[in-house]
Amino acid sequence: MKLHFLDRSCLDNTSFSTQVNKMPYFLKIWHYHPELELALNLESEGTRFIGDSIEKFEPGDLILIGENLPHMWLNDEKYFKKDSNLLARNIGVHFKKNYLGNTFFSTPEMSHLLELFNRAQYGIKFLGVDQELIDEIQEMARLEGFNKSIKFLIILDKLARHKEYKFLASQGYVNSFKINENEALDKVYAYIFKNFNKAITLQNVAEIAHMNASAFSRFFKRVNNKTFSQYVAEIRIGYACKLLIENKYNITEICYESGFNNISNFNRKFKLIKNCTPSVYTKQHNKVESAFS
Repeated sequence: MKLHFLDRSCLDNTSFSTQVNKMPYFLKIWHYHPELELALNLESEGTRFIGDSIEKFEPGDLILIGENLPHMWLNDEKYFKKDSNLLARNIGVHFKKNYLGNTFFSTPEMSHLLELFNRAQYGIKFLGVDQELIDEIQEMARLEGFNKSIKFLIILDKLARHKEYKFLASQGYVNSFKINENEALDKVYAYIFKNFNKAITLQNVAEIAHMNASAFSRFFKRVNNKTFSQYVAEIRIGYACKLLIENKYNITEICYESGFNNISNFNRKFKLIKNCTPSVYTKQHNKVESAFS
């Protein structure tokens, strides 16, 4: 599936752009852009692709996508029929992380918003969004100038404080280090990302952190909310998904390229993490590929 760059920069003398879209179906292009994107689906159904995440989407879905994270909303086949009267409606807000200046979001009062932008590198789906917030986003799209900017900040503030959400793309796909002030832990992440497709032992990584294996294991789980082995497996599966999307290797080759030493373990871990087998995952993306032909 070919990845396209789309220019979402603001051309109308505004610091961020807001689009209210109403069309027979959404743009079926696997694309990325340097702007973050807040997307509210108002009407239509289909399959959403964000990084290596593949999920069904429906009205009311609210997503925040980070910088340069590939994504696409693909409507169900019924939307492409000639006699279809169905509509796809959404609101898309595109903005740079520094859209209000290089220091605005670095102030103590705005630091929680910057943290939200950093989390968005994986794509965020907000869960349990109430109608009041959806109404506010629709109201913001109708405003202009100062009032629009203030309303958008209020919306971002609410999203930053929203407790129910989930990440979409995996760390392996995004291939980004977790922001952390612990220098030793940063070295651990760097080592994992450099060597995930080789044999990595808990003892080796613990030595990098200057800790014994048992203490490091407990520390790592407390910081990441998952065990060290789970973390490495997710990195490997995320990378495998990227290779599957690129369609350059067969599944057996991808198994070993991703750091697994046998195909049965690879298939088991893949299904556990992605809720489908590698072959099904490939078929889902091939289905999308056929939509472009």
